[in-house]
Amino acid sequence: MKWFNYIIIFPIRVYQIFISPILGKNCRFNPTCSNYMIQAVNEWGIFYGFFLGIRRITKCHPWGGTGDDPIPKKKK
Repeated sequence: MKWFNYIIIFPIRVYQIFISPILGKNCRFNPTCSNYMIQAVNEWGIFYGFFLGIRRITKCHPWGGTGDDPIPKKKK
């Protein structure tokens, strides 16, 4: 993992450890939105991974669907 990925991942991990347990389970998708963002940044890099994560978060509303929503895989 590149060191600058931590610019995005560190605040997400802080959220997962300290804030998420207080708020409870609210995510409609699997993996959770925070895990999705971490996976996307690790797979695609900081810019496109962040874009994918934000796009996923915008789907999180009552009419946005539920269920499995894995990150897109890179084509080899």
